[in-house]
Amino acid sequence: MTRRHGGRRSRTRTERKRGRYIMARPAMGKTDDLAFDATIRAAAPYQKQRAEQRKQVAFAIQKSDLQRKVRVKRAANLVLFVVDASWSMAVAERMSATKGAILSLLTDAYQRRDRVGLVVFQKDRATLVLPPTNSTQLAQRALADIPVGGKTPLSAGLYMAHEVIRREQILHSDVMPLLILLTDGAGNVSMTNLSPQEEARRIAQQISEDGIRCVVVNMEHAAFDQGLAQQLADELKAPCYTLNELKAETLYQAVRDEMDGRGSENAAR
Repeated sequence: MTRRHGGRRSRTRTERKRGRYIMARPAMGKTDDLAFDATIRAAAPYQKQRAEQRKQVAFAIQKSDLQRKVRVKRAANLVLFVVDASWSMAVAERMSATKGAILSLLTDAYQRRDRVGLVVFQKDRATLVLPPTNSTQLAQRALADIPVGGKTPLSAGLYMAHEVIRREQILHSDVMPLLILLTDGAGNVSMTNLSPQEEARRIAQQISEDGIRCVVVNMEHAAFDQGLAQQLADELKAPCYTLNELKAETLYQAVRDEMDGRGSENAAR
């Protein structure tokens, strides 16, 4: 459950007795990883009032004085692209931008120990084309030839992405996942007896409830946009970018902003 190497990009709080001690908070009944310096400071103003207790000890500390360390550590990010590869007018532009962004992120990830993965959905299934990796060689081979065309099993893509992220969180408990969904939101294949849109909506809600950060890129042309991608983004509680903003360098910067916590300020809703 413990990585041999911590990531270098994002700083996150950790409950483990590892990481840099940055502050202290009341222990609230937890007596592990106590901050002795902060506990002494908390108890110091009450020493005169505790004269009776100080007959037994040199310095009187009570349970209410206990302070616990707050630690931070560098955690690796997981950026998982989920791409609609069904046929559309924008499919060539979509794939070009996605491949460019993935390779740009991988170049960065190689140094920062972050990982990037790719789920593609088309016809009647979703496929994990690129399992989470920081290997540029594996990514280039996986991205070389991605088939396109067919129907849009949106819910299958979301479901597989959710499963990939949950597996990663089990293997690396402090990983910080980010799901990048590129679609027009018009799913037309379902896995159950629910309608495709309802099924996708429910899976999106579950992803949101699990606290997974997301970004939606609306692949529909503005002239034909029915707002389905935006509705999906609302369910995911995610920013929604438009097709005009989908360039490799723009998508790369949007992902970086989300990982740095600035995405919500720049998103076009």
